[in-house]
Amino acid sequence: MNARAAFDELVTWASGTLQGEEVLLASLVGESTDFVRFNHGDVRQAGSIQQQDISVELIDGRRHCSASMPFTGDAASDRSRLGAALRSLREQLRLVPEDPYLNYNTEVTNGQKVTPGELPDTTEVVGEVRSASTGHDLVGILASGDTYRGFANSLGQRNWSSASTFNLDWSMYLQADKAAKNGYAGFEWDSSTFQSKIDWSLQQVDALRRPARTISPGGYRTFLAPAAIEEFMTLLGYSAFGLRAHRTRQTPLLQMVAGDAQLHPRVSLSEATSQGVGPDFQSQGFLRPDAVDLIDRGQYVGHLISPRSAQEYGVATNGASSSEMPESLSLSTGSLPSGEVLEQLGTGLYVGNLWYLNYSDAAACRTTGMTRFATFWVEDGEISAPVNVMRFDDTAFNLLGDRLIDLTDTAEVVLDPMSYHARSTGSFRLPGALVEEMTFTL
Repeated sequence: MNARAAFDELVTWASGTLQGEEVLLASLVGESTDFVRFNHGDVRQAGSIQQQDISVELIDGRRHCSASMPFTGDAASDRSRLGAALRSLREQLRLVPEDPYLNYNTEVTNGQKVTPGELPDTTEVVGEVRSASTGHDLVGILASGDTYRGFANSLGQRNWSSASTFNLDWSMYLQADKAAKNGYAGFEWDSSTFQSKIDWSLQQVDALRRPARTISPGGYRTFLAPAAIEEFMTLLGYSAFGLRAHRTRQTPLLQMVAGDAQLHPRVSLSEATSQGVGPDFQSQGFLRPDAVDLIDRGQYVGHLISPRSAQEYGVATNGASSSEMPESLSLSTGSLPSGEVLEQLGTGLYVGNLWYLNYSDAAACRTTGMTRFATFWVEDGEISAPVNVMRFDDTAFNLLGDRLIDLTDTAEVVLDPMSYHARSTGSFRLPGALVEEMTFTL
């Protein structure tokens, strides 16, 4: 029996054991993934993992408790484990207080979201990586395979989401702290696209052989590659877009909420669930729309609203998770040709990656962090020299606001490489950004 059918059967069985007015919510997290680690372009570790876990929430009135456990697909084993968990949760329910913000979907809304991928055999990808890195020190990790999520409840609702993706994250290492970081992720492996990214890595490595240049603190014309934009968006995602953060005035976009600031008219940002890897439902059974507009042409227009926030503030939920963090964030493209980035930059800094970002003034959305890996000084549209590590300190209202010149005309799919406990289904679609000035402090 496949995972979806076994999960459905288990929840159906468990629903028949409920007492009184009890309600059961259940979520499944699963994956079947090949992992390969590379060093010096050779395979250093390889393996496959197939794992599944379920989380259950037992509700009685306004009291609720939850538990998690492995899910094997063996009916007898899973029933025994889940039955014991439900008995324990039933005992706990007598001791917990009522939750005034408890909110779960009571309307049965079934559905499925299947994101297919054309994934080659992992051995073929390994062969391409080894061939492309001959004579070079490529260090990285490949994750390729299926991820799936499920939801079921005792009211009869059933939802399913699955995606087939790959994510190759690597650095082409030269020496000491000199390396060029790159990545290739998506739903369909294309050898020519992969080779073009390897060629760019090798071009960066050749540039890293030149004497490094130290840049004085100040403001510089800068191009931020999609991987650098991802770091900004990841930091913003922690607290910028949730309704709770806005109502409590803890969002770093507070100046936009107050009407004192806006971003560049080219900037539109949305939670684009239909384009991402993640599920179109959440753990309380509420469905997510195809897209939630957050910023439209520089103006803040919407929030991610979890069921608890919806209950607390008397509004409708849009299926956000309890953290109210985006999971499929998409930034609009612009008109800057992606193949003319260095030419359009002219003279200034090419920043491929940023690191260790945090807020230096959260209320003003002022962010600080470090450049890392390959950051280059560009003159007259040509890479001139690598630049030693620098610290920047600037605001989103500058970089994506009045100092933004343009965004690239293509967006890159960036998949979250996190695999703690389970492979992440977070994703981004991001262009690069050319800014008139970015402030560096040391």
